[in-house]
Amino acid sequence: MPERITALDLEPAELSDGTRAYFAKCEEKLGLVPNVLKAYAFDEKKLRAFTDMYNDLMLGESGLSKLEREMIAVAVSSINHCYYCLTAHGAAVRQLSGDPALGEMMVMNWRAAELSGKQRAMLEFAVKLTEQPDKMVEADRTTLRDAGFSDRDVWDIASTAAFFNMSNRLAAAIDMRPNPEYHAMAR
Repeated sequence: MPERITALDLEPAELSDGTRAYFAKCEEKLGLVPNVLKAYAFDEKKLRAFTDMYNDLMLGESGLSKLEREMIAVAVSSINHCYYCLTAHGAAVRQLSGDPALGEMMVMNWRAAELSGKQRAMLEFAVKLTEQPDKMVEADRTTLRDAGFSDRDVWDIASTAAFFNMSNRLAAAIDMRPNPEYHAMAR
């Protein structure tokens, strides 16, 4: 029986050569094609929009490190209780930090983790944006600037948090399941 990816019965589209090459690159680099990509594979236009935004936010040029961006993904996903993202991005935090305990603390309660003041300010901002977007004020941005973030960094923090709020909601709505391999990664 094939592994269930979502609760929806959507047939994968015929993928372009470029998308098949992208999936092969994922397999080569990660040892798997993330289920989130397989979930989007029913509509290549939606898949491309998702991957373009994800790759820009998580891998593109930024004043934030890859680890910090993954930390935002986990902090936001912990507030939203997103099983898919906590599993996948918790593994990424473990891998990028080289610290399995940090990955677990980030998933369970990021405030228990030993973080720098700058990282703590970044995550407090992302969590407030997740829980109380209508309460964001200039003082929140000033706190990030005072912690050493540029205005571009503030944009990147907000964009990453917003993206994972969207992704978390979609994953919850369709019961998206993480690849089983994520559970054992970087332990």
